[in-house]
Amino acid sequence: VQLQASGGGLVQAGGSLRLSCAASGRIRRVNDMGWYRQVPGKQRELVARITSSGTPNYADSVKGRFTISRDDAKKTVYLQMNSLKPDDTAVYYCNAGVQTLTFFSADIWGQGTQVTVSS
Repeated sequence: VQLQASGGGLVQAGGSLRLSCAASGRIRRVNDMGWYRQVPGKQRELVARITSSGTPNYADSVKGRFTISRDDAKKTVYLQMNSLKPDDTAVYYCNAGVQTLTFFSADIWGQGTQVTVSS
């Protein structure tokens, strides 16, 4: 069971990026999914999460600029990032709560994808 993130890169301030994160393996159910970010020397922080029923919540710093969504058929969570700022520069990690085919519950993390916003 794993998460594979993609979509990071280098963008100018004011630009947009879309991150994707797909869960794979022997999964029965994907529960809440989310995105976190981390810069060197700081703790990992929540960017956005979305419940299994589709209810999102966002960090104040990204409200109105970022949108989280999910496609349960693809076991994938997305993060559309608009109006990017240099302060958004970080490694972005996806996270999901999953239930495996053997009814084991696990909290799993993706490998991280770098987002760099130039001024």
